[in-house]
Amino acid sequence: MKQNLNDAQMQAVLHLDGPMLVLAGPGSGKTLVITRRIEHLIKSAGVDSSHILVITFTKAAANEMKERFLKRMPIEGKRVAFGTFHAVFFQILKHAYHYTAANIIREEERTQLMRELIRSMRLDYEDENELVQGLLSEIGFLKNSRIDLEHYYPASCSKEVFAAAARGYAQLLNRQRKIDFDDMLVYTYELFLERKDILAAWQDRYRYILIDEFQDINRLQYDTVRMLAEPGQNLFAVGDDDQSIYRFRGAKPEIMLHMPKDYKNVQIVNLSYNYRCPQDVVQLADKIIRHNRERFPKELLAAKEHTGSVTAEIFARQREANQRVIERIRDKEAPLCETAVLFRTNTQARVLMEQLMEYNIPFVARDRVPNLYEHWIAKDLYAYIRIAQGSRSRQDFLKIMNRPKRYLSRESLDRDSVSFEAWQAFYAGQPWMEERIERLHEDILAIKKMRPFAAVNYIRKAIGYDGFLTEYAAYRKMESEGLFEVLEALQESSREFASFEAWFAHRKEYQEKLSEQYKARQEQREAVTLATFHSAKGLEFDVVHIIDVNEGITPYKKAVLLPDMEEERRMFYVAVTRAKKRLHLYIPRKINNHDMETSRFLKEAGVRTING
Repeated sequence: MKQNLNDAQMQAVLHLDGPMLVLAGPGSGKTLVITRRIEHLIKSAGVDSSHILVITFTKAAANEMKERFLKRMPIEGKRVAFGTFHAVFFQILKHAYHYTAANIIREEERTQLMRELIRSMRLDYEDENELVQGLLSEIGFLKNSRIDLEHYYPASCSKEVFAAAARGYAQLLNRQRKIDFDDMLVYTYELFLERKDILAAWQDRYRYILIDEFQDINRLQYDTVRMLAEPGQNLFAVGDDDQSIYRFRGAKPEIMLHMPKDYKNVQIVNLSYNYRCPQDVVQLADKIIRHNRERFPKELLAAKEHTGSVTAEIFARQREANQRVIERIRDKEAPLCETAVLFRTNTQARVLMEQLMEYNIPFVARDRVPNLYEHWIAKDLYAYIRIAQGSRSRQDFLKIMNRPKRYLSRESLDRDSVSFEAWQAFYAGQPWMEERIERLHEDILAIKKMRPFAAVNYIRKAIGYDGFLTEYAAYRKMESEGLFEVLEALQESSREFASFEAWFAHRKEYQEKLSEQYKARQEQREAVTLATFHSAKGLEFDVVHIIDVNEGITPYKKAVLLPDMEEERRMFYVAVTRAKKRLHLYIPRKINNHDMETSRFLKEAGVRTING
């Protein structure tokens, strides 16, 4: 049993009864520990394999864990239960309520249900998809956090609209006898509370419970598992509080940190050795994460002695930093499949993706990158530009005529093709309205003569589109910051082009390539991985590039309170510890024409930067 195990790993593997918390840092061999412990329970402790339950957070992780264990114990392994929280809890609900797979609402059905619901509510919104996804995400957060609807303040819409949507959604699911993934957790928790006989039967079935990635557990999952683990309390929790980065889903490191209070007899083992990263990457990660206060005190140690693997470079602009990333990829520092580019938010990837396409470098995006050119703000700008190019389509005029507010009525455009003269004639006798149309006409003629970057600037400042966005955000009770980010990114994207035709051609080509890329990404084997810090968790690569290591991006500008800032630091910690051989950090001085500072995380860790 001792082979390939260090002392801390051995202590965890040989643990038998009662609760244990295994603090498993990045690359510390947690999967090895879990599989060897199951083997020890069966072989040495005589535990019936059917009494062992292993819970993971993804189906892929459950399958990988099961396959690794089956290689060691093919016969007994078939009786050990491996599954995600949802799979395990649904199994319990199947026995209690006779649910089948047909009762689980599919993601596309769920989206359509919410779409129909908000349409029936006759709400005023600009982007339906954004509202639908926002509502579904927040309803899920509400369920997983066990927060009362009355005490919840939503971000996607007003409190009244959210409450009506949440109740309406629940009623529609009930009517169709459907449950979503969050309901599986809620219903299992309620079932265990109300039916002690059913709980007792499952407690007898699963006497030893092992949980992987314990730092990702939310309140609902934890409270349900605690009931299931009684009376033996054989709960073996493996995780790293420093890698808890899913607060937006209800996962909080506090749950893990409070486990010793919930279980006075819990044993804690710290797997300190990192077998993945070079020594200087481990030291960098350790210096960064030590600035967090809410964590278990621990030391990170590197099993590899290799150093000289970290670079941190400053560039004038984002495009220049991305160009350096591309140079390194083309120099074959590592195979494409062993190369990753990581970033804090999915919107950061667009510029890099455009540049990778220029060099025909294949990539796989693990996150859906929003198409900037499909945003409603982009459609407003295009409508202005199309009119400047000669379009007289009623649809184009309807889109922009009150952006900013000109108090022009839809009825004033009574034909499919718009004539400025006829439009002014509609307002004959109202000289102030005629003047507004005349001013719009003059603005359109001015835009016609400009390059794209100047035209967008003119629409923003001279025509007053910036003011419209500010008013729009205030009316919708939302932050204007996100809208201005989109607008600034659009303006920056136009900078390189001398004509509207060239900019539009680029946009079309980008959209076509993006569509092809999404279709091909399942088959793409030899490709660079593009991922947010969130979706990179659990992965590892020979070479990791982290772009935009700037204040306001990482940490993200909305992180003001201490718990949010600590989560940002944990995200960066996760990102840097993906690197097996080399880690490259890129710090542009300007992004979307804004001056940017180096991230405080690099300053905290004393990282020496050089000019790229």
